[in-house]
Amino acid sequence: MNQKTGVFVGSFDPFTIGHDSIVRRALPLFDRLVIGVVGDNVQKPYMRPAEERMQAISRLYAGEPAIEVKPYHGLAVDFARAENARFIVKGVRSAKDFEYEREQADVNRLISQGQVETLLLYAEPQFSSISSTMVRELQHFGVDVSQFLPSPL
Repeated sequence: MNQKTGVFVGSFDPFTIGHDSIVRRALPLFDRLVIGVVGDNVQKPYMRPAEERMQAISRLYAGEPAIEVKPYHGLAVDFARAENARFIVKGVRSAKDFEYEREQADVNRLISQGQVETLLLYAEPQFSSISSTMVRELQHFGVDVSQFLPSPL
């Protein structure tokens, strides 16, 4: 069977309602959607352990058989190829995000010799200001961030 597979990759520290929105909107496009949780990110050395982030995301989608949650290391395009995915799904909130993701998509297309495409899904307006960084900062200052996290995370 030739499944249409996409990967959605990120550090997801934490996995926000914005991430959940992208997953739920991307899911109808694929037979299988793999959420790839970054296991090594030198730019974010204080991340919660990948296993902890993966467990939280897995609990959220426990009832959805088309979603798998896996760790990944290295390049997203290599992870996509390892999962037999032709598509990398990315969410964009702003023009700044768009330019960054567009450049990454161009490089990924070159590296994969056109075998992996990137699909950009725009953030829903109510989620465009929500980021994992913002949520972590609010948590640091003792703010209840539950409104920014999907249930049951």
